Amino acid sequence: MKITEHIRNAKGKTLFSFELLPPVKGQSIQNIYNTIDPLMEFNPPFIDVTYHREDYIYKEQPGGLLQKVAYRKRPGTVAICAAIMNKYKVDAVPHLICGGFTKEETENALIDLQFLGIDNVLVLRGDPRQTEKTFYPTPGGHEYASDLLQHVVDMNHGKYLHENIDVATDQNTFCIGVAGYPEKHFESPNMETDFRYLKKKIDLGADFIVTQMFFDNEKYRCFVEKCREYEINVPIIPGLKPITSSKQLISLPKTFHLDFPLELSEAVRACKSEKEVKELGIEWLINQSKELIKMGAPVLHFYTMGNPEPTKRVAEAVF
Repeated sequence: MKITEHIRNAKGKTLFSFELLPPVKGQSIQNIYNTIDPLMEFNPPFIDVTYHREDYIYKEQPGGLLQKVAYRKRPGTVAICAAIMNKYKVDAVPHLICGGFTKEETENALIDLQFLGIDNVLVLRGDPRQTEKTFYPTPGGHEYASDLLQHVVDMNHGKYLHENIDVATDQNTFCIGVAGYPEKHFESPNMETDFRYLKKKIDLGADFIVTQMFFDNEKYRCFVEKCREYEINVPIIPGLKPITSSKQLISLPKTFHLDFPLELSEAVRACKSEKEVKELGIEWLINQSKELIKMGAPVLHFYTMGNPEPTKRVAEAVF
């Protein structure tokens, strides 16, 4: 079922969902199940599965020369999504990214997802490689999320890269999600430009928005309000994460380009142990979640980062 249908069928009730990190190479699908199992009691209608582009390592060759070798740290999402849907009977939402894929490889992945009956995708440009400060598109691949979005929309209408086909009456069409940034995408010169690009994605055919994590609900409220001013009227799903470590005061702003409310950062620094920090972070997100429900958020979407326990505690207090 499409995410927009799940939201419509909820008739105003806020839903629960979460995002998974695929296991690193050498680990089994059981690591995914260990994250999902504790959260199934909250009846998630869908589960996101992230995707991470390839990176490079340099291997020394005979004679001292270095060879640049591409490698992937985590498995792809097609098989993971199929396993989740088969075991749990919930919708799996794979992330599609520009980096690491040619247009042909992207289309092949979409064909596989379509064949499996996966109804939803989340379209993202993706991050730069860890070894690079700037995003560089894959040769023959998409450069921007809007280009990737157009590719999915074209497939929904039976338009493929190298041929057009008549869309069968039973053909699956994807419900397409895009990212939103309540505190601005870090590469955008200003918020107004950010909203114009987001509006472009909606006009191209995006069906819902999932936001970057934030810790101040006022940022979400203003973001939704501004979206409506731009006639962006699709569901806007807030992305959430509890603080579990004092180190995240530095790592999260550095990685995700977000701000912490002064009240929260000072409270974290006043904690006498990491255990206190974790309890504070969970309590903050419980209050944040309750307020978002009152604000009418259609779904609370939690970034688990492979650790379900904090999300479970928040959900127990909220749902």
